[in-house]
Amino acid sequence: QVQVIESGGGLVQAGGSLRLSCAASGRIVGHYIMGWFRQAPGKAREFVAGITWSGGDIDYVDSVKGRFTIDRDNAKNTVYLQMNSLKPEDTAVYYCAVDLGFGSTSRHEYRYDVWGQGTQVAVSS
Repeated sequence: QVQVIESGGGLVQAGGSLRLSCAASGRIVGHYIMGWFRQAPGKAREFVAGITWSGGDIDYVDSVKGRFTIDRDNAKNTVYLQMNSLKPEDTAVYYCAVDLGFGSTSRHEYRYDVWGQGTQVAVSS
């Protein structure tokens, strides 16, 4: 059974930075895809960023392009989300997810097989 655990959330002022981590464990085989989603209060969960095993395919939602960077360390089964120039509208619970299939990254939740419990990010103005 595969599990993922997020860490690194917290409270930060606007313009600040945070680095989220997501460690996957369990019976992981193949070149899985990892992604980050977020859910703000009263809103639907949305895709933030995704990355393939090789890192050759990376995707970001437009609202975070140029500010967030996703990368991964396959030796550690860990994906990171570096968040710079944070804005109050980035406040949300951030979820890590694993797509155990193959192919390119996806923005669709149904593609992802395993989800973490989420980590809270709060950005004050």
